[in-house]
Amino acid sequence: MCYYGKCVTLQCTKDGQMIVVVARESTQPDIDLDSISFHANEPRCRPADTNSAFAIYQFPITACGTVIMEVDGVVIYENRMSSTYEVATGLYGAITRDSRYQVLLQCKYVGFSTEALVVEVGQVPQPNPAAAPGPLNVELRLGSGVCTTKGCIEEDVAFGTFYEDIDYPLVKVLTEPVYVEVRMMDRTDPNLVLTLGRCWATANPISHSVPQWDLLVDGCPYVNDSYQTTLVPIGPSSGIMYPTHHRRFIFKMFTFLSTVVNSSDTDAEVMSPLKRKVHIHCDTSVCQPSFGNNCEPMCFRKKRDLGRATFQKAYKHDSTVVSSLEIQYREWN
Repeated sequence: MCYYGKCVTLQCTKDGQMIVVVARESTQPDIDLDSISFHANEPRCRPADTNSAFAIYQFPITACGTVIMEVDGVVIYENRMSSTYEVATGLYGAITRDSRYQVLLQCKYVGFSTEALVVEVGQVPQPNPAAAPGPLNVELRLGSGVCTTKGCIEEDVAFGTFYEDIDYPLVKVLTEPVYVEVRMMDRTDPNLVLTLGRCWATANPISHSVPQWDLLVDGCPYVNDSYQTTLVPIGPSSGIMYPTHHRRFIFKMFTFLSTVVNSSDTDAEVMSPLKRKVHIHCDTSVCQPSFGNNCEPMCFRKKRDLGRATFQKAYKHDSTVVSSLEIQYREWN
């Protein structure tokens, strides 16, 4: 029986074998053990054994695309283990909420001694801000409230405070909740209702640029996202003077992917997380409630009620697009 911790363990044997044990809990969120690969994808590079917690690989140190080097009499056998990530594809772009996990593996042979080295490879992104004004004075801001007491519910306090311009660019890890509020400014009519049409994300400040990823469509969560956006209702108990002048929702942080040519195969294209900046945009309108139209989105209504959707939209006016400053993602530590 062998014990392995919550990490990647490398063993270099004297008979020229490389043994790699990967724990599912090596990363947060857990690594997908089925997605692990090495430099070369040969049949003998498949797991020698797997269970719910670990995947064990054992192969000759010259196999699976291992590169051999010699430095000052030391023979170095180097390989790289990596995992893929789940890709969600939309009409205007593709995203992922998973980090690509890479580990550099080295076996060093000095005379009759053996050394094993594991190096984790990380990447650090960079950012830049922007905003989009319009005829309707609307502001998009991100909640910054954090729970500090036992039993606190993050969602309840997140919208208690908001990030200021000086806090941008924000840095979020993949799948971390991002709390978005859109509010109508300089209006005191309690009968007006702020509505959100489409909310989406881009990789740069220009709202019509591509790639894009939908967060809301017609005010409802984008159905093709496996991490669907969550609408947050605002009632009279919220303490806001004009609750109908505000809209709130929560989405899970992601990164855009770019298509690049695989250097080892000029005909193959792979998806790479090169678009590390995210800007949020919302198409907003003011709605005046009327008989049969309460200005609310049609997300949870039954099919027989969908005929009213066109009637509801006809009463919207003063449409404008509002944008966030920059958010960037970083890898898990």
